[in-house]
Parts: sequence; C-alpha cells; structure tokens
Amino acid sequence: MQRNLLNRREILENCIVRGLLVAGLPMSGTKLFAFWQNAEENAQKPTPAEVLGPFYKKGAPNVKQLRKPGDPGFPLTVTGRVLNSRGEKVPGARIDVWQTDHAGHYDVEGYNYRARLIVPESSDYTLETILPGHYPDRPAQHIHYMISAPGHKTLITQAYFATDPYFEGDPDKHYAKRNIVGHRELVRPVKLFEQSVPRAEITFDICLERV
Repeated sequence: MQRNLLNRREILENCIVRGLLVAGLPMSGTKLFAFWQNAEENAQKPTPAEVLGPFYKKGAPNVKQLRKPGDPGFPLTVTGRVLNSRGEKVPGARIDVWQTDHAGHYDVEGYNYRARLIVPESSDYTLETILPGHYPDRPAQHIHYMISAPGHKTLITQAYFATDPYFEGDPDKHYAKRNIVGHRELVRPVKLFEQSVPRAEITFDICLERV
C-alpha cells in the first residue's frame, strides 16, 4: 500500500487544526500558520561548496581594495552579503578571498589579490579587484572564497563569471564542461559599465548553513 507523504506545511496545518501544536505565547492557528509561512519564505538555500585548491594562504590583510593603481587587468567590483539559511544577517563573519592576477598567476610569496574581510553589522561586503586570468589546470576564471562564522559551518566555494569565454556564451549548457564548475548558481551574471574607466561588476551573496 502506498503512503501519502505530507510536506511540512500540511503537517503543520493538520497539527493546528487538531490542536496538537501549542505556541509558547497565545497565538491563533491563523497567526501561527502565517508565522511558519514567513519563515519558509525567508529560508535560504546554502551556497554550494567547491574545492579549496592548493593556493590558499593564511594571514591575508583585512582590505577590500585588491586592485592597486596601475595594475593591468579589467577592473572588477564584487558586492554581496552574508546570510544564513534562515535569512538572517551574519555580522562578524570572516571572508577569505584569493585569486590570480590578470595573467593567471597566484602570488604565493606575498598577498597580492588576497584578503580577509570582517563582515560589518550590515552583513554587506565589497571588493575592488580585477577579472582573474585563466590558467591550464582550472581554465574558468574564478575567485576563491572561504567563509567562517560562529554557529555556522565553514564554507569553501568559488565565484565564476557568465561572460567567461570558457562557457562559450552559454553557461547553462557549458558550466559543467570538464567538471570544472560543480554548480550553475556559482556562475554569476556580469554587469559592464562604460565610464572613463570601464569596469565589470558581479553580486555574489553567501548563504551559510547553521550548525
């Protein structure tokens, strides 16, 4: 005999109707169900994890300006915020980022294109950098992330760029080519701005899973 499986909303509704669910404060079934619906709508899917890679280095400075005056490469601004799977802000989170220069080289002796940010109360962050270069082992342009916060699982992931020639103009079709990128949602749309100095911009929000 096949059982009918109920989702969480249906289970909650049944409990309310049958009087099996009691709130800590007086609350009608309608209000309690609305409260649950709001929590469901605010729920976030954790950002997918990716590999750490061999080029992580401890001790990066707390700076948001990775691009120095006169650096070659196409200027890039990265903005985002850090939330958890409940949709709550995560102030105080630490974001380690590292990437190659425009030619696809990591600085393993110093801290060029490396930073460790402390997320403020707003949970927003900004980076001023350049579009990273390509290199043979991982031919898709990417920025490495490692994010940690008390009460949350540490996340290692990467941001990719929809304009990257590696995706041949169609990230939906080619993101998994050669198993370089594990998750389509990590390939971010790129905005291009034609100003006195042309630049690109992506938004890369982070969602951490609670422990």
